[in-house]
Amino acid sequence: MNTVITTPSARHNFFFFFLSPHSSSSSSPSTTLFFHSPHYSPSLSTSFSFFQNPNFLTGNSLFHSMQRFCSGSSMSRNKAMVESLQRYGVIRSNKVAEVMESIDRALFVPNGAGAYIDSPMSIGYNATISAPHMHAMCLQLLEKNLQPGMHALDVGSGSGYLTACFGMMVGPEGRAVGVEHIPELVSSSIENIQKSAAAQLLKDGSLSVHAADGRKGWPEFAPYDAIHVGAAAPEIPQALIDQLKPGGRMVIPVGNMFQDLKVVDKKSDGSISIHTETSVRYVPLTSREDQLRGF
Repeated sequence: MNTVITTPSARHNFFFFFLSPHSSSSSSPSTTLFFHSPHYSPSLSTSFSFFQNPNFLTGNSLFHSMQRFCSGSSMSRNKAMVESLQRYGVIRSNKVAEVMESIDRALFVPNGAGAYIDSPMSIGYNATISAPHMHAMCLQLLEKNLQPGMHALDVGSGSGYLTACFGMMVGPEGRAVGVEHIPELVSSSIENIQKSAAAQLLKDGSLSVHAADGRKGWPEFAPYDAIHVGAAAPEIPQALIDQLKPGGRMVIPVGNMFQDLKVVDKKSDGSISIHTETSVRYVPLTSREDQLRGF
C-alpha cells in the first residue's frame, strides 16, 4: 500500500465569525469575531484563559453574544445558527446548510442549554458534542462521499448529531452507522435521533448506532464511502483504513497534545493519500475504561 502525505495549505487555518443582530434603535451593528487559532479548536471543552482579549472572559464574550443572537423558537434559532455560519464562510455548501438546518442541534445537547453557541458542550461520560463549525467543516470535507446511497461511518458518535446528519445526506437508500463505546451514550443518542428529522431513517434501519470499540470500525456495513472519527487517535487505526472504500474519504483528528485534522483519501488502486486540513483539539480516542477514568 502506497501512502502519500502532503502538507497543509495556508487557506485551511481560517477564521470563524458570528454576527449578533442589533435592535432597530441601535446606532451600529454588534459584531462578534472569533477565530480558529493554529493550536485551538472548540472541539474540546477547554479554558479560554489564553485568549488575549479580556472580553472573552466576561459577559461580553462571543458566547454571550450568540445567546442573544439565538432567540425565538428552537428551529428558528437552529436556522439562524446555520445562516450565521453561512454568512461568514464557515458553511459553503447548500447541502450541508440544508442538512444542518433540518437536524436541530438542541435535541442533541443535554437540556438544550446553549445549543446554538459555537462551542463544544459536555454530554457526560467525559464526552462532548463538537462545536457547530467543526460539524460543518467535517460535513463539507465529506460531502462528495455522503451522496444518496453511500455508506458512512461515524466513530465516537456520542450525542448522535453527526450520525443523524450523515443519515440525512445518504438517505434511506444509503447506510449511516454510528459507533460509540459508552452504552449510556448509545441509548441517549438513539433517543435524540428519534426526536429529530432522522427518526424515520432510524426506524427503517438505514441509520443505526452500536455500542462497540470504534477503533475497530463496524465491518458489517463496510466498505464505507465516508468515515468520520470524533476523537483524536495517536495514529490512524488500520482497521478504519481497511474499511474505507476505494474512492472513499476519512476525516480523523490525529495526535496527542498537538493534533491535526487529517483527511485520508483511498484511491481506486487502494493507495492512500493524507493531508492536514487544520490544527484541532479533541478528546482522545481511547478505551471505554480510560475514558470513564478521565483519560
